[in-house]
Amino acid sequence: MVKQRELKEHLYDLETTLLKGEVRKSEKLLNELLADDFVEYSSTGEIYDKENILKRLPSEDDPGIIMRNFETKYLSPTSVLTTFKIFIESKQQHSLRSSVWTYNDKKWQMTFHQGTVTNY
Repeated sequence: MVKQRELKEHLYDLETTLLKGEVRKSEKLLNELLADDFVEYSSTGEIYDKENILKRLPSEDDPGIIMRNFETKYLSPTSVLTTFKIFIESKQQHSLRSSVWTYNDKKWQMTFHQGTVTNY
């Protein structure tokens, strides 16, 4: 297992990769980054699974997402909670985000994600 600082950097890279428009349009890349049992509680109150994300995200326009305040909390040797804030340029909206990443088949995959709209 990699050191905690290296793992934090790796998970930051994975989170920012998922925010890129070209990745969000790629069903193949999304499939690699999301675990089969992935669940999202979206900032709109909807609940999505991996199948829905693979169908929906590639058809959406790039919303222009900026991340800040990225942190990690180690839940176990094979799971990590990431938390951060984002600003969605297309909606002029801020939200708090959290994700759970698990180590599966020699790679990290997102198993859970939640967004909560905020004023800052």
